[in-house]
Amino acid sequence: MPAKAYINRIATAVPDHEVHQFYLRFAASMLAPDRRRIFERMADLAGIEHRYSCFAPALDPEGPSADLAGTFVRGAFPGTAVRMAMFGDAAPVLAQKGVDGLQLGDDVSRITHLIVTTCTGFSAPGIDFDLIARCGLPDRVERTMIGFMGCYAAINGLKLAHHIVRSDPKARVLLVNIELCTMHLRETSELEKLLSFCLWGDGCAAALITAEPSGIELDSFHCIVAQERRDLMSWSIRDHGFEMVLSGQVPAAISEALRKNQDAILGGRPAEAIDLWAVHPGGRSVLDAVERTLGLAPTALAPSREVLRRYGNMSSATVMFVMKEMLKAPPGLLGCGMSFGPGLTAETMLFRTV
Repeated sequence: MPAKAYINRIATAVPDHEVHQFYLRFAASMLAPDRRRIFERMADLAGIEHRYSCFAPALDPEGPSADLAGTFVRGAFPGTAVRMAMFGDAAPVLAQKGVDGLQLGDDVSRITHLIVTTCTGFSAPGIDFDLIARCGLPDRVERTMIGFMGCYAAINGLKLAHHIVRSDPKARVLLVNIELCTMHLRETSELEKLLSFCLWGDGCAAALITAEPSGIELDSFHCIVAQERRDLMSWSIRDHGFEMVLSGQVPAAISEALRKNQDAILGGRPAEAIDLWAVHPGGRSVLDAVERTLGLAPTALAPSREVLRRYGNMSSATVMFVMKEMLKAPPGLLGCGMSFGPGLTAETMLFRTV
């Protein structure tokens, strides 16, 4: 019988620079006064109070540059090459901070597999190589990069770790979700794009997955792809950074997909049979749609809403911030995790506390 896989530990990290109010004011400064009032009203409803960035904000949100280093100058935002260089410098530092939070000690030499998810930057050799050097991982560690899948990549990473441990009970998998979303600030006067950017923050989550029965047991996984909705959410490489398309129709599309696939996601159980919900907080309206569609109690998504409030949307790292809260729950509880991203895709899983 194949071994079971467990998330034994999760650690999270964010950069030092709190930027939410700064970026709200910077974004508002790019709008005409009438549009600015609309922007401010909608931003106030987002359910976000804090976001963090690897890049220090400028002193004046209405000044000539968005960042203290003067890289994001009005009228001359940097191209993709500059942003990838910034990612190469900053991402390994934050990723190490996340891994260090696991406090692996001498057990770091026992890591057999390293999985890294990111959709906000690329280089080769990349973060996987950097983590070997920075964290003292063995050179022989088997490395896998899961790139450019967006917010649902963490659950794909858990799925891969699940397969690895089930096939090799001695495997010890380190999963790192590292995203520098704020690096892709774009200069625009389009209200919808500015509101979309004001969701995003930088963050990292690191997790240890093994066959040792402690923490959270990974039970099963189910993927939904709504091909007819693929235009509602996309993430594309452009000359001046990566461009996110996030339609206001996404919550309704997620609601429809969940309604059609609820039995498959929950293994035929009613929603009332699920004790814990780890839903990716892609935005307040996304969480509202999940709560309404599944008929959840107002408190069911409290961990997701709290992560959104404290950190914003950190793409693939975000659901792992929520999963960290699940580790505090008593044993014997059944949980459901889900994340949404381009496709339109929903990656879901069932898990149990141990």
